Amino acid sequence: MTGSLPPKTRVGRPSKQQAAETSNRIIDTAAALFAAQGFAATSMEQVAAACSAGKDTLYRRFASKEVLFEAVVERVRRRTLDHLSAEIEAADGAGDALARLRRIARWFLSVNLQPDMVAFKRIALSEAIIFGENHHDPGQNDPIMDCLLGLVGEAQASGLLTAGDPALIVAHLLHSIVYGPSNEAMVGRSTYATTEAQDRYFDQAWTFFLQGAGRR
Repeated sequence: MTGSLPPKTRVGRPSKQQAAETSNRIIDTAAALFAAQGFAATSMEQVAAACSAGKDTLYRRFASKEVLFEAVVERVRRRTLDHLSAEIEAADGAGDALARLRRIARWFLSVNLQPDMVAFKRIALSEAIIFGENHHDPGQNDPIMDCLLGLVGEAQASGLLTAGDPALIVAHLLHSIVYGPSNEAMVGRSTYATTEAQDRYFDQAWTFFLQGAGRR
């Protein structure tokens, strides 16, 4: 009597799930290296070695370091938009349009001070790396800006904000709330690293915003 033969190991192309897991592992590894070292100091060889993927595997999925960086930024963008959706849903019960605008503005400040966001913005500015046409096409809708514009419009319609171009009011809001702390973080300062410091700054900045755009 002969024993049963062991099952044959299937050799061939990886499944879609395996391919996706490999791509995600590469992107996760690249994100950590880019954030820690910057764009110029990170090589495709380093990424391949750190995530235990062959160079051929890496280049089949990402033709260049620029393409890989764009994939990393796209991952951050998608996660940010997912969090925005959750924040909008939570803000629906936060009161009137002005209260909801305040909540989204506070969330946006936190997002711009997250270490990975700071690192990737620093790379883009200091090394002039283009994120890709899909990220910076002026004709594309920006969900975050659309949300802010919609809330400003609602607040204006309710008489809670002064009349005027909603886009200019949103620009004023972002300058008041986000750009100062974001620039501080970009140059390596930890002034607004804690939630408490962000809250203190935000409360004052929101008051100044309303003094400029609030109904008189």
